[in-house]
Amino acid sequence: MSANIAEMERRREAARMGGGQKRIDAQHAKGKLTARERLDVLLDEGSFEELDTYVEHDCTDFGMESQRIPGDGVVTGSGTINGRLVYVFSQDFTVFGGSLSKRHAEKICKVMDTAMKVGAPVIGLNDSGGARIQEGVASLGGYAEVFQRNVLASGVVPQISLIMGPCAGGAVYSPAMTDFIFMVKDSSYMFVTGPDVVKTVTNEVVTQEELGGAITHTTKTSVADLAYENDVDALLATRRFFDFLPLSNREAVPELPTNDPWDRLEDSLDTLIPDNANQPYDMHEVITKVLDEGDFFEIQPSHAANIICGFGRVEGRTVGVVANQPMVLAGVLDINSSKKAARFVRFCDAFEIPIITFVDVPGFLPGTAQELGGIIKHGAKLLFAYAEATVPKITVITRKAYGGAYDVMASKHLRGDLNYAWPTAEIAVMGAKGAVEIIFRQEKDDPVKIAERTKEYEDRFANPFVAAQRGYIDEVIHPHSTRRRIALGLRKLRTKQLENPWKKHDNIPL
Repeated sequence: MSANIAEMERRREAARMGGGQKRIDAQHAKGKLTARERLDVLLDEGSFEELDTYVEHDCTDFGMESQRIPGDGVVTGSGTINGRLVYVFSQDFTVFGGSLSKRHAEKICKVMDTAMKVGAPVIGLNDSGGARIQEGVASLGGYAEVFQRNVLASGVVPQISLIMGPCAGGAVYSPAMTDFIFMVKDSSYMFVTGPDVVKTVTNEVVTQEELGGAITHTTKTSVADLAYENDVDALLATRRFFDFLPLSNREAVPELPTNDPWDRLEDSLDTLIPDNANQPYDMHEVITKVLDEGDFFEIQPSHAANIICGFGRVEGRTVGVVANQPMVLAGVLDINSSKKAARFVRFCDAFEIPIITFVDVPGFLPGTAQELGGIIKHGAKLLFAYAEATVPKITVITRKAYGGAYDVMASKHLRGDLNYAWPTAEIAVMGAKGAVEIIFRQEKDDPVKIAERTKEYEDRFANPFVAAQRGYIDEVIHPHSTRRRIALGLRKLRTKQLENPWKKHDNIPL
């Protein structure tokens, strides 16, 4: 018996060493952790239970029959994060460069299948050279098997991807289909074709970092949500982020204890809105003063910053927050902000996370670039997402809500449950100046009359009461009581029941 145990320990140790000490040292020299070290940081101490430790590839081409390493380049299993179950896979760059083989893919598929059955999130730690070339189409088939599970798991269990090294070619499409992507600066990248191929085909000279680095994807492309300085920062942030998410679409949002009173008043909000309608203010201040203990986890802060999306808590329960940001482009809606917010709203709706919307929007961004870029269809994505959502929706209009953008931002007409406005709210088809120039265009050459008409329009429409008279606003509230109103509203809406008509699936304007 002792000999059998000794053999098991020998094999386990061989698997733990991956590609060997030399390659582990090379990984450390790049400032990167190994696959198992990453799991040690991500998961609760002692909680990781590995599966398929001894799996090896079955390739016999190009001398691969003599190169077999237990685990085959990926560490898979389950563990807990702050006591809550999660399934994980962590690609091991020290073994065949983390390349994906048929067996490697089967290991990933197994944990994804199990996560779907039991209702637990999947976190993938990606660090791979791509498909294992020696296996040819078998490795491509392995990728497709993973892709299929990404699609089936979408909206059933949360999926998070951490890009912690190379991720190129077909490998990028699995993370792209997950809910959130975190990257590490200077050591991770994602692209379909690398710089060498780009140069050969298009004659463009570009670096890996410019083409697919963390900064590129979190600012320009929106492929990734957040970029971190190193592996440890990314993993610790993932632990914090995980606490906001339900385990599956069958589970309620997590609830954490809080000492922040639900009826806390914030008098500073009464004076937040500037007297000058064209002067900006930071919507982050509203968000953090309304949420529990000011704790807000923002998603894609560096992309389309004219809209803010992220998670917080009210009375200890997770909420999603969408808010126009007057500090950037006056909070206007454009192509990028519409896409960013639409995807976030759909995630919240899929996992029964209530949505709080703070509105200060002057309209959609005008211009040929926006129109020719398809603002009509992209703006419709956000409209579609809000209209489709059946989760509790509470909207607070803080200042401007003009034109079609008023409709889009979780208005009462899109089944908003509770729609509040601050006394500073202005709800109208457009701003007073533009409206007067259209209605009274025959008087445009008389500045005195135009000034009178503008004041008349402002007195009539630059307030929330016309909308309130029609029932489009449920109540005009004191800004200082915003948290209290939202907390009470969320309590009442916990038993909300609303279903969309039966359909195989919708056809969102993509």
